Amino acid sequence: RMFHDDELEESEKFYVGQPRVLLLIYALYNTLVARSEMVCYFVIILNHMISASMITLVLPILIFLWAMLSVPRPSKRFWMTAIVYTEVAIVIKYFFQFGFFPWNKHVDYTKDKPYHPPNIIGIEKKEGYVHYDLVQLLALFFHRSILKCHGLWDEDEKGDSSSNKEDTDDELSLTGGRRDSSASLKSVNLAASVESIHVHFPEQQTAIRRKSSSSISQLSHRSSFSSHRSKREQILDTFKNINHTTLSLYFLQCKLCVIKSHCGLCCFRTLQVYVPIRQFFYNLIHPDYSAVTDVYVLMFLADTVDFIIIVFGFWAFGKHSAAADITSSLSEDQVPEAFLVMVLIQFGTMVVDRALYLKKTVMGKVIFQVILVFGIHFWMFFILPGVTERKFSQNTVAQLWYFVKCVYFGLSAYQIRCGYPTRVLGNFLTKSYNYVNLFLFQGFRLVPFLTELRAVMDWVWTDTTLSLSSWICVEDIYAHIFILKCWRESEKRYPQPRGQKKKKVVKYGMGGMIIVLLICIVWFPLLFMSLIKSVAGITNKPLDVSITITLGGYQPIFTMSAQQNQLKSLDPNEFTEFLRSYRGNTAALQFLEGYAREDITRADLEGNSNSLWTISPPSRKKMIQGLLDFDADFTLVISWTIQSCCTQARAHQVIKVIWWLLSARTLEEVYPYYIKAPSDSLAKPIKQLLKDCKWENITVSLVKNTSEEWWVLNQLGKRQKTPQESLELFIFSDKVSPPSLGFLAGYGIMGLYASVVLVIGKFVREFFSGISHSIMFEELPNVDRILKLCTDIFLVRETGELELEEDLYAKLIFLYRSPETMIKWTREK
Repeated sequence: RMFHDDELEESEKFYVGQPRVLLLIYALYNTLVARSEMVCYFVIILNHMISASMITLVLPILIFLWAMLSVPRPSKRFWMTAIVYTEVAIVIKYFFQFGFFPWNKHVDYTKDKPYHPPNIIGIEKKEGYVHYDLVQLLALFFHRSILKCHGLWDEDEKGDSSSNKEDTDDELSLTGGRRDSSASLKSVNLAASVESIHVHFPEQQTAIRRKSSSSISQLSHRSSFSSHRSKREQILDTFKNINHTTLSLYFLQCKLCVIKSHCGLCCFRTLQVYVPIRQFFYNLIHPDYSAVTDVYVLMFLADTVDFIIIVFGFWAFGKHSAAADITSSLSEDQVPEAFLVMVLIQFGTMVVDRALYLKKTVMGKVIFQVILVFGIHFWMFFILPGVTERKFSQNTVAQLWYFVKCVYFGLSAYQIRCGYPTRVLGNFLTKSYNYVNLFLFQGFRLVPFLTELRAVMDWVWTDTTLSLSSWICVEDIYAHIFILKCWRESEKRYPQPRGQKKKKVVKYGMGGMIIVLLICIVWFPLLFMSLIKSVAGITNKPLDVSITITLGGYQPIFTMSAQQNQLKSLDPNEFTEFLRSYRGNTAALQFLEGYAREDITRADLEGNSNSLWTISPPSRKKMIQGLLDFDADFTLVISWTIQSCCTQARAHQVIKVIWWLLSARTLEEVYPYYIKAPSDSLAKPIKQLLKDCKWENITVSLVKNTSEEWWVLNQLGKRQKTPQESLELFIFSDKVSPPSLGFLAGYGIMGLYASVVLVIGKFVREFFSGISHSIMFEELPNVDRILKLCTDIFLVRETGELELEEDLYAKLIFLYRSPETMIKWTREK
């Protein structure tokens, strides 16, 4: 061993021998120390998510537009700014907690108002107002201590002092060292003062640009430093030829003019702020070195997560009256405005981000980052609370969306700081050839319009000589060859010896699964409709039962409804007695097998009509004449309405009767004693439960009281013997599907066969038929040469060799047009 120390070995043995819990704590602490910078970012963002005020808004914006864009790490000035700002915020919040301020006298009334000025600023009185600020300050001091331990806290000052020293030496060389001491002192002071106000705009050098990863890897820091020193020496030689006295007087005159002029002083203050910011972003866009990276996939995943949050929680971005379920709103052909706006904005930012990624423009990415950071924060913390009528800190879905968007901002800043890669084309799922990439890539291609949209966007924002159809042709060939390459690699990993039959595990595993899947698809509607009501069905108890009886189309003579206490379920004894009464009746027992005790409801209807009989005298006389005509039939219409929580069933029955007196009479076989209330809108009488399939008899009588008349009905042969006049009705309610499966159960058996089975069967038939026509392109033993040809097309396109791109594309097309050449190209090596 090159280095040996007994104490270090003993220390290592001591730590290895510690309990696993303690080792886990050590590991977590070391992770915290190594990522203390990210801990500070997380605490600052968390504080802003919970407080959501203008005081806490400043630091998150500085994180995404300053700290995360600094190379190689945030400067000491940023951390000091964050520490001092947090301390000032704590003092301000503490000062405004006193009760003598007017807005602190009605805290309970104004605490939930999003546009209350103290709530917006962050100086409202509340419990635990400073807890998260103290945690934030603790995290900042913890990171400061870590930097000091590693000697990185004063690194910026040392770098600044050394650079200032070099500039001072250069300025001394400009003024010349042969003059007297006083003159030299004046020139030095003048140069130092001029240095503070003189604007050094960076030169627009074409040599300092983002270079490719290959050229960067060959460039050393020594060569770059020497080139900069040579340029500095050339500039110094040029300045030495200028009259030093004239230059010094000119600088002094400029300084005096600036100080005397108030407008010049304002310009000077503005330049002091503008120039460093401009220089910061210029150095960011034109760095000396560029460690290129590619985090577009992670940014796309963050945007996708935000998209999913919008779809499933869109109600959090609109009014409180918005529907809580997007499927219910879309089923009613209603598109919520909040959902539409958020989806379009999210999708638009994803398209713009893809365009910047393809164009590899860092300047555009910086501008987009600045606009997006300010726009998102302004919308989330100033516009959204007014739209939702609640504070951002009370909107959990919006907080989750903002946190994921902060992850996207961090990834974007990292992409800007490192620079875009030279080659950005190609799907990230095609980087390796295994089953995971294969199935993920095929799933990516199954998403509707995603493959087409990606291909068209790549063609629009990429320099190429190919037409859109040729571009899509190359993409399709590459996708097909990639799938074949994955299958060939799997065959190499799991080879099948020649002359051996397939194992039963493979046959029953793959073939058995396909058989079960096809059988399930064929019989899915029958199985689904059978199980959805018997297993997952919900009891659909009636809430209102109404009966209406009409004679010959005249004014109804009887109307009555049963609700609440008048609707009773059968107890176990009554249900057992009910089943015993149909012992020996096969048809009735077969019908009753589909119903449980809770599905049967007995409705007790009052015999006296709840409405007076208000027929006009001419109609009354005409109706009596019709009843006295024994040769003509007179119709009796009985209508019933059963309303439940999920369905509403209506039906009526027309019965021809002969009635010759308006007095108490018995109507035979007119009353439907048992009603079936299915899940559809038609309630039907149950003839299987009636004796000899005959309906029940009822008595009808007209009661007169001075000038008022009403009808009274009484059922004969009731199960519940009651002395007063009443009607009894048994309702058998079918179970209904759960609301979550209603979109499938609503189609019915035939609808499911037409919409699901036939569509799936079409795709399955395409997989099993037409294979013989694609043998030439499917059965390729070795696709490495074709895959390399496709990647060569991508490579020459990125390097700008567009003529070579045309030649390689023509070679690829000729290869697919020539079967003999394809056979030669796909032979095993």
